[in-house]
Amino acid sequence: MKIEISPSKAKGSGNAPASKSMAHRLLICAAMAEGKSVVSGVSDCQDVSATLDCLSALGVEYSKNGEEITVRGKHLGEESLSPAMPLMCRESGSTLRFFLPIALLSKDRITLEGAPSLLKRPMTVYEELCKQNGLLFLQEESGITVQGPLQSGTYEIPGNVSSQFITGMLFALTQIKGESLLRITPPIESRSYILLTLAALREFGADVSWENDTTLRVRGGKSLTAHATRVEGDYSNAAFLEALNLFGGEVDVLGLRADSLQGDRVYRSLFAALEEKEPVISLADCPDLAPILFAVSAAKHGGIFTDTKRLKIKESDRTETMAEELRKFGAAVTVKENSVEIRTSGLNAPKEPINGHNDHRIVMSNAVLLTLTGGSIEGAEAVSKSYPAFFSHLKELGIAVKEL
Repeated sequence: MKIEISPSKAKGSGNAPASKSMAHRLLICAAMAEGKSVVSGVSDCQDVSATLDCLSALGVEYSKNGEEITVRGKHLGEESLSPAMPLMCRESGSTLRFFLPIALLSKDRITLEGAPSLLKRPMTVYEELCKQNGLLFLQEESGITVQGPLQSGTYEIPGNVSSQFITGMLFALTQIKGESLLRITPPIESRSYILLTLAALREFGADVSWENDTTLRVRGGKSLTAHATRVEGDYSNAAFLEALNLFGGEVDVLGLRADSLQGDRVYRSLFAALEEKEPVISLADCPDLAPILFAVSAAKHGGIFTDTKRLKIKESDRTETMAEELRKFGAAVTVKENSVEIRTSGLNAPKEPINGHNDHRIVMSNAVLLTLTGGSIEGAEAVSKSYPAFFSHLKELGIAVKEL
């Protein structure tokens, strides 16, 4: 899909889209809680749909009524997991990394499949864990096949990789009888996402706690408690809307919890920093904000961004893809091993279409810049991964958007 945006300013208000990070977590917790749970405010995005597909493949029943999903959960133990089909993770890294340890609960072989781009993402953490514990881990172009059963015990996971590996293990260990320790070797990046997982698990009655600053204790095997809950608004996607205010817009984003544990809630303070000359900003705890921060810095005074290494293994290499697209606006971007430097003296309208690189955050970040300069984006349909209504919401706010 190709979208054309003409220079225009946003004005109005609207609710932030639902957090897909919390939707994944709450739906999985509901699936592990015996009885009926209702999770409301669930976004109809592709990543969350992938998680629902996997739950269904594992025999968890659910029904949808708009943004409300009723889940009939069960204990996901060794005897209850024997899916007749692969777990289809689509392009969702969260889904793949959350469900692989859950699949390891089974004594049967389970295969997880997904888009080629997803299966290229590093899975060394789980591969090493399986090797150390005598479990099957077979990665092929078509998918990853694993076989358990995973046992309670002490496990070690590096903290400087995606926190999704830690979350996946926490989910699985709650379903295994006995006590387990999950040791995280420092430094721990994206700690806020671990806190989101703990909040979701505790909401459903899981016995999970910090033993110390780098060790989590899980007392597993007991049934979680089914109940009704609601997905909170998403700060990472709200950032795209509020960024419009930096360019003359008047947008009021509603539905965000002031006490949220989401690490991306820092975007407002980071936006303020970008109003100053060339700030230095660490992305260690907010990697998903990187594309919109890069875009805003290109329109303002530039900036230096550190702790960017992990951006190379997202839906695209977000350091290189944003550099490529920002250069079309006239920005000078230098990509280093673990940092990105952006220099700018004002933006120009791109002389060629922006490439979405099949990455939702690349599309939305560049769309914000196009409200200043005008231009077009190819591959705009990538927003369906996390924020299907993005362009509709831009139109409602008065941005001149046209589908070509």
